[in-house]
This record gives sequence, structure tokens and C-alpha cells, in this order.
Amino acid sequence: MQWFAVALGGALGSLARYAINLYVMGLFSERSPLGTLLVNLTGSILIGCCYALIVEKGFFPTELRSLLMVGFLGAFTTFSAFSLDTIIMWQNDQVMLSILYLLGTIFLCLIGTLCAITLMRLF
Repeated sequence: MQWFAVALGGALGSLARYAINLYVMGLFSERSPLGTLLVNLTGSILIGCCYALIVEKGFFPTELRSLLMVGFLGAFTTFSAFSLDTIIMWQNDQVMLSILYLLGTIFLCLIGTLCAITLMRLF
């Protein structure tokens, strides 16, 4: 059953990531890394919430960890796409933008995860 939960979560996470990226590309340009940033930040916040509520507090069954944290968020977050976006910007002589994107993404995602865990611990 755990395998099925991971597979289902992964399929849903991939679809969610794809939908968000399509939406953001429609707002900006196809080469904008903002969709990847939004997905990584959202995924960081959601994994913080899931960790606090499922693992630490036990508010939800542990089976949801496989579905949500391993499956959905594992497929939803796009660190490999983040890495590729950064390298492409660098190679296109957008060095400052690539550094800003790199540091901004790491900082925002770490802060998002920390804030989510902290807030969920309050409930």
C-alpha cells in the first residue's frame, strides 16, 4: 500500500508542478525561472507543515507521509529544474541574476520550511 501511496502522490505532485509552471509561463516568459522558484518555495513550506503535523504531532496517520511527503512533494519540488535554470542563466551571461536566483531560492525555501514547522508547532 505504501508503494501505491508514493506513486499516487508522485503523479499528483508532477501534475501540480506542471500546472503551476504553465500558469507562470503564461504570466511571464517561457524562460522565466519564477515557476520553479514558486514550486520550490511552496514545496518547502508544505513539507514543513507535513513534517510538523504528521511526524512531530501525529495529527494525521503516518501513511500520509508516504503519500504527501515522499510522493507528492518529492515529485512536486523541482530542485533539478532549479539547478538547470541557474546554469542556463550563468551560461547566458546573466551571472548576477543567476547568483541572485540561487541565493534567493535557497534562502526563501529554508525560511519557508522553518516558518511552516514553527507555525505548525503552535497548533
